Amino acid sequence: MWLLGSSPQSAVWAAEIGLPYAFADFINPAGVDIAAHYRQNYVPSREHPEPRVVAAIWALCAETDEEANRLAASSRMAFTLFLQGRLIPVPPVETALTFVAEHAEDVEALGRRRRWLVGSPATVKPGIEALAAEYGADEVMIVTITYDHAARKRSYELLAEAFHARA
Repeated sequence: MWLLGSSPQSAVWAAEIGLPYAFADFINPAGVDIAAHYRQNYVPSREHPEPRVVAAIWALCAETDEEANRLAASSRMAFTLFLQGRLIPVPPVETALTFVAEHAEDVEALGRRRRWLVGSPATVKPGIEALAAEYGADEVMIVTITYDHAARKRSYELLAEAFHARA
C-alpha cells in the first residue's frame, strides 16, 4: 500500500503511519520540500522500515518535439478549462489546437501552475531524470493524458525505450 498525495498534509500522514509516499507532481509541481519533509519525519513501520518516494509526473513523448507539443494541446485545453471549473472530455487535437491559439494567455497561465514534460525522448528523458533527482525519488510514475489512445501508448513505448525498460 502507498499513499498518493499532493499536499503537505498527505506527507504528514504517510510519514506518521510508515507508508511509502507517491507525490502527485502532476497536480502540484511544488512537492520537493513536501517529499523532503516526509523523509525527515518518517516513522518506520514493520512493512516499510525506510521511507520510499515516487514522483508521479505528467509527461508526453512523441517522435519529435513538434509532434509531442501538438498532441499535448488536448491536455492543455482540458486542464485549462478544468481550472476554470469547466469539466470536459479530453478533446481531439485539432479542436485543442484552435483553443490553445485562441486562449494563449490562459494556457500560458496553466504552464505556470503545472509541470509539463513534453517532447521527443531526447527532450523528455533528461527532464524526467532531473525531476527524479530533485525529489530524490526511488521511482517515477508517468501519467500521459492525450485524446488518442495510440499516441498515449506510443508515448509510453518511447519512454520505455529511452530508459531501456520493457513497455
